[in-house]
Amino acid sequence: MFIKLKKDHTCLVLLIFVLFFSRINAQELPPINVFTPQQYNGENQNWAISQAQDKTIYVANNVGLLEYNSAKWTRYNSPNETILRSVKVVKDKIYTGCYMEFGYWKKNGLGILEYTSLSKNESISLIEDEQFWQIVNLDNWLLFRSLNRIYIYNTLDFTFTVIESKSTITKLFKVDNTIYFQDINKGIYKIVNGKKEIFIDHSITKTQLIINIFNYKNKLLVQTENNGFFEFNNGVLSPWDKNINKTLANYSVYSSIVLKNGGFAIGTISNGVLLLDKNGILIHKIDQNLGLSNNTVLSVFEDNDSNIWLGLDNGINCINSNSPIKIFNDSKGQLGSVYASAIYNGNLYLGTNQGLFYRSLNNATKPFTFIEGTQGQVWCLQIIDKQLFCGHNSGTYIVEEDQALKMSNVQGAWSIKTIKNKPNFLLQGNYNGLNILEKYNGNWRFKNKIEGFDISSRFFELINNRTVFVSHEYKGVYKIEIDDSFTKAKSIEVKAINKGLHSSLFKYNNSVYYVHREGFYKYKPNDDKFAKDSLLSKSFSPINYSSGKLINDLESNTLWGFTKTEIIRIKPGKLSNKPEINKIALPKNLRNNITSYENIIHIKNNEYLLGTTSGYLIIDINKFDNASEFIALKTIASSVRNGKPKMLSLKEKADLKPNENNIELTYSLTQFDKFKVAEYQHQLLGIYDEWSNWTDDATVLYRNLPSGDYTFNVRGRLGKNVSKNTISYQFYINKPWYASNVAIAIYLLGFILLILLLHYFYNNYHKKQREKLLGKAQRDLERKELENKQQQMQFKNQQLQQDIDSKSRELAISTMSLIKKNEFLNSIKTELKTKDSDANIKSVIKIIDKNINTTDDWKFFQEAFNNADKDFLKKLKTQHSVLTPNDLKLCAYLRLNLSSKEIAPLLNISPRSVEVKRYRLRKKMNLPHETSLANYIIEL
Repeated sequence: MFIKLKKDHTCLVLLIFVLFFSRINAQELPPINVFTPQQYNGENQNWAISQAQDKTIYVANNVGLLEYNSAKWTRYNSPNETILRSVKVVKDKIYTGCYMEFGYWKKNGLGILEYTSLSKNESISLIEDEQFWQIVNLDNWLLFRSLNRIYIYNTLDFTFTVIESKSTITKLFKVDNTIYFQDINKGIYKIVNGKKEIFIDHSITKTQLIINIFNYKNKLLVQTENNGFFEFNNGVLSPWDKNINKTLANYSVYSSIVLKNGGFAIGTISNGVLLLDKNGILIHKIDQNLGLSNNTVLSVFEDNDSNIWLGLDNGINCINSNSPIKIFNDSKGQLGSVYASAIYNGNLYLGTNQGLFYRSLNNATKPFTFIEGTQGQVWCLQIIDKQLFCGHNSGTYIVEEDQALKMSNVQGAWSIKTIKNKPNFLLQGNYNGLNILEKYNGNWRFKNKIEGFDISSRFFELINNRTVFVSHEYKGVYKIEIDDSFTKAKSIEVKAINKGLHSSLFKYNNSVYYVHREGFYKYKPNDDKFAKDSLLSKSFSPINYSSGKLINDLESNTLWGFTKTEIIRIKPGKLSNKPEINKIALPKNLRNNITSYENIIHIKNNEYLLGTTSGYLIIDINKFDNASEFIALKTIASSVRNGKPKMLSLKEKADLKPNENNIELTYSLTQFDKFKVAEYQHQLLGIYDEWSNWTDDATVLYRNLPSGDYTFNVRGRLGKNVSKNTISYQFYINKPWYASNVAIAIYLLGFILLILLLHYFYNNYHKKQREKLLGKAQRDLERKELENKQQQMQFKNQQLQQDIDSKSRELAISTMSLIKKNEFLNSIKTELKTKDSDANIKSVIKIIDKNINTTDDWKFFQEAFNNADKDFLKKLKTQHSVLTPNDLKLCAYLRLNLSSKEIAPLLNISPRSVEVKRYRLRKKMNLPHETSLANYIIEL
């Protein structure tokens, strides 16, 4: 029971899988550029679109006028902050209409749009709540349509003519040089000489909302909102005899235009846009499921390059109807990423990460059908021996129509190669290495594994029947010799060559190449080594390297390669051995392929199918034209540091202040192809003379430029096609005041004055120094003279001192002589007194006494004393007038620091008497008790 339930469950899952994947509806559509309100900085609804001569797009948005130059969106708010309903570019003016207002915008010299009102003209007065939904130009007239009036503006004499309606004017139609309009419930009118005339008076034109009127094969084609097209011929209105009317009966149409190729673009209210050819056959129905950002198309416009612009209820879309690329996008993820593709028996097969799918090649509108039993990863699709082989994660299949028969269970079938001179053998690379497939009784089957080599063999090539090269991204390149029975590897050699991610191996023109980020290496059999091929390596530079996988299209002998910015197509040279290398500008991020698993096949004529992560691209290589575009300078702004930018004139050379040295320039190559990337290169002569690297940034900002003259140059390119022109702009940044010519003159004058002042101060200083030196010399001379005088005085003083010393010595000698003499006389006297006294002795004693007390000795002493100690006695007499001559004599002896014992002989008295004299002297001099008499006299 459990087994039965499990089996039923498995069948149910399989059934659901088959039903889910069995049919995948999608279309091969032109590229669509999607712009969201966040991108264009506006609100959701977009009511009208127009284009200027320089290809700039203008859109009437709920919030105002949008400007787009393919590099930048700019928004200009509505003049009265109401919804902008209409826009029409005529020459250099952009006319717009909104609630109770219409007028035009024009660029000033700064490249900024400025608005001028026309509705405020005194000759007209608007009616209450009037909105202007449409603007049409014819020769020198502009027609502004509201729901109740048509204002006809003469651009030559600036006058207005007004056409009134008592009902509702739904649309204006310009057909050739005639203006028509629908007045609801009354029919279709045409304007003749500024007056309205009834043109089609039919119940259809009265009751049905007319969307547009076209000239179709010299007849008028009238399109209605809900009932398709009607043909008006010879006064008769009849349904258009086309199948498209049955389709249109299911849609509500809001807007439409006739295309340059004679076809039609029809915008619906809830079903996206319908694209018809000139015969009214539906080519594409594109809605939100197929890439539009909204199903309500409010406006349709075809630009100069046949791009179809859609103003949507939520966003703006641009369909590149003339693009060389068509996209099959599996938006629901039912198909998956395409790893392989093949055309077999009139069917297109796609191998994806989710299985194998197919459809009829010639019916692009037919959905893809899943081939049962192939769910899982498909690695390769190859036609060998007129059979389609499918290399799958689970094994190898033979495919016929919608059937896939598994012929090998060896997992991971990377690729299959034929073996020369072995028509019944095939060499297959698998997860487990190399394997042999054989043809037995007309059917292919697995034969054996090549023993001895077990490394995953995604990239491999045969040099001959027995030698195989295998490239493994992380292990390197192996050279394998296989035995004659194709059962085992006789020898395995690892070649000395760089290895790394996205490297590969391929065969072209019977030569084996190894591809690595560092270049192309060609195998040289004679040298048994890989040598770098400089020509091919140059086309795949390391900086632009993306994938090493190259695809050899044996049918056209074309080699396809893929880089970050291009698809490279290599073909043999027609007149030389040098190959022809053509590059298709298709960046990796736009082609959206799986790196290292790129796949491309030829479809028909010049069309090729390139697998992507969500479907595939159809590329028409002949439509990649070499046309160049013009580049235009859009805005220039200068600013001070952290200040508000100031717009500059585009036409005049700017003369900027020193601090306005931050310059920002914007420019663009105005083109709107999704798969064309505009790149720019610029230089600033005067500081950056070399051209910059190519970049997709359409703005450049130079900060803190020094003063000087500058010339800015910019050019652009689309792919390899450089713009037709190079834009130049000149500006001058003035020097700061401290570096201006006046300041330099002041500096020079100041320098001269400084030199003069320095010269003056130097001379003054030199003079002062000289005077100082002279003064110093004079002072030195005077000092020398003074020193000489001092020396002379010192010599005199020394002489005087010597005289004083001599006098003192004489005094001392005389004093000592007196003392000795008196001592001697006293000793004789004493001796004589001891003898018997007689008259002779007494006479002798008298003589002795006379000699001891002689005044002559005192006079001699006094003269010597005065010479030695001048004015002492006078000073002493002055201070102590009571002193007697004997007192003065005692003071003189005390001045000589003589003791009482030494003084006694001089006075011819005893030492005791000297002490008495000293005492009396103290009394007379009134000396305090504690003062020494001798010291007082010595210090006096």
